[in-house]
Amino acid sequence: MGPLTALLLIATSTAAAPRATPPAILVSRQLLEAEHLEVGDVVLLSADPKGGQPRPFRIAGTYEPVPDPAHLGAPALEARLHLPDLVALAADPADPASADSVQSINVTLADRKEAPAFMRELDARVPGLLLRETAAADDRDVTFVVLDRFHLAIAIVTVVASSIFLLALMVMLVDERREMVAILRLIGLRRRRIFLQVLAEGLVIALAGALFGVVLAVALEGGFNRFFQWRYDTALVFVRVTPAIASRAVAVAVPLGILASVAASWGLLRQGALSLARR
Repeated sequence: MGPLTALLLIATSTAAAPRATPPAILVSRQLLEAEHLEVGDVVLLSADPKGGQPRPFRIAGTYEPVPDPAHLGAPALEARLHLPDLVALAADPADPASADSVQSINVTLADRKEAPAFMRELDARVPGLLLRETAAADDRDVTFVVLDRFHLAIAIVTVVASSIFLLALMVMLVDERREMVAILRLIGLRRRRIFLQVLAEGLVIALAGALFGVVLAVALEGGFNRFFQWRYDTALVFVRVTPAIASRAVAVAVPLGILASVAASWGLLRQGALSLARR
């Protein structure tokens, strides 16, 4: 099968098999299920939206389309043909040269940075060509940049809000331990010793919370992906918890937890033992 994928109109889902064996095609799993087709059926395909001049093809198999986030929610009703069959199907009968000419050619470079030099050299050798760099101006790239910035904004708001909430919880926790801190000060423990204890407690709590969050994310990852893959009928992976993501989450959560613990305890540790014990 050629690598070219075409979106074609099915004129009829079934047809009587002609004497000559029709050319073989592959259809997407979604198209096979939507039109209730089976492998071996003969279908009529046409490049005309109105279904004019259809040609018979035999379904030789199915394939799973490559997941594309830019087309999420749109069913992949596609068919793959051999390149000569596709050229013959799309050729214009009124133009005999249409089967021997092309309107555009896509060239992929090993290094995108060489695109301007390649375009200048090609324009000098073949004048009259309309050259355009599509990799940098792809609509999908622009869409993903917007989504990435949107996710970054959500992450910043989430981290700031959760830090404020964590600080409030730590302040409440420290205030409840006022009497214990007063007793420790009265029996002779220095502020530095109590501060180190508070720091150690904050480290343990923050590390335990970060690890719990990572474990919870890993446990829910499979169910989350299966639900949305079923919902949108796609093989796209929506959530993937990688070691890099987990380590980044721990690296952000642990310092924030320690900072919240120290900030909540700082005012309490600066007070004298008598003022702490006073009701």
